[in-house]
Amino acid sequence: MKVEIAKGDDGLALAELRVLAMRESLESIGRFDPKRARERFLSSFQSSNTHKVIDGEKLVAFYVIENHKDHLFLDHLYVHPSYQGKRVGSEILLSIIDMGVSEKKAIRLGALKGSRSNNFYMAHGFVKTHEEEFDNYYELAFE
Repeated sequence: MKVEIAKGDDGLALAELRVLAMRESLESIGRFDPKRARERFLSSFQSSNTHKVIDGEKLVAFYVIENHKDHLFLDHLYVHPSYQGKRVGSEILLSIIDMGVSEKKAIRLGALKGSRSNNFYMAHGFVKTHEEEFDNYYELAFE
């Protein structure tokens, strides 16, 4: 597998992957709306901070990292359902953690309440900082 910076015309394929990856979690809380999920992603898509993971010719995951003055914000991390449970997400997250360590910046992120991703992030050392109506927020700090 290789990691590449996204291109401007990758937005729709990334939005489709987001819909596939989030479907189960959104259905479980009665909020699955594929059109809204696509539009929400595409409205803020910037290829320069979006990394896609490719296996052969197949898009299997992507993530978005925003580099702020005092922290890194993991805005998106989605893995194709057929690649979930195969350590793809963990490998991505460990590389982001390495980035945080080397830059001496905390990593922050949000996760949909009720999603399995909450346990995934906590298993990697993230601590819940607060919650809002639909999301839990986490941080992993390095000191």
